[in-house]
Amino acid sequence: MSDQNFVTLAVADGTEMRAYTAFPSSTGPVPGIILLQEAFGVNHHIRSVADRLAAAGYAVIAPELFHRTAAPGLEIAYSDFATGAMPHYSAINGTDLTADLQASFDWLQTQPLVKADKIGSIGFCLGGQVSFLANAVLPLAAGVSYYGGGTHTIADRAKDLHATHLFFWGGLDAHIGKEQIVEVIDAVEAAQKPYINTVISYADHGFHCDERPSYNAEAAAEAWAMTLAFFGEKLGG
Repeated sequence: MSDQNFVTLAVADGTEMRAYTAFPSSTGPVPGIILLQEAFGVNHHIRSVADRLAAAGYAVIAPELFHRTAAPGLEIAYSDFATGAMPHYSAINGTDLTADLQASFDWLQTQPLVKADKIGSIGFCLGGQVSFLANAVLPLAAGVSYYGGGTHTIADRAKDLHATHLFFWGGLDAHIGKEQIVEVIDAVEAAQKPYINTVISYADHGFHCDERPSYNAEAAAEAWAMTLAFFGEKLGG
């Protein structure tokens, strides 16, 4: 990992936000993706997802959403949610996140390589909720949420979704109740917005992350294949 992979963005509220970036080897126009972190920072896993997306043909930016309460480069151990992540997680809010998302979107749009009308979002855990918000506040062409805890708290934003949203949930996930999933999907359906809802019955929370005990290689491979197919359909690449 090189410092060349990071950029610092000016956010509308006057703050500065560092972000990890990854580009494909292609020299032609490519779609862009905003990659949204778990509650543990833009860590090795999130950076590896960015690199995988870049290898698949996308220009990626992964903003550090905790930049108002943490120094650049914060990475929190997966075993340390209560004391490590919670203070930062509790401090974020929709207004600040919207500003961060806009800054990330604007940066992608300024990149000569990026197709300005083919930008999507993807997020995991906390980032799954933020990806849903991104689809509501930005003119995206696709949105993806993996086990987005707390998404039900912003279900009223379903009416604002710009693009088809793909949801992944783990059937064994004790962190996200089935009633919360129903609340989200019912809101999207009531708003008559296009969506794909996928519950993997044998997967737990965090199933995609190979650095968490709950990693499920089979579920991760299946969800990732579907994600790439979805982005390929909606964004090209």
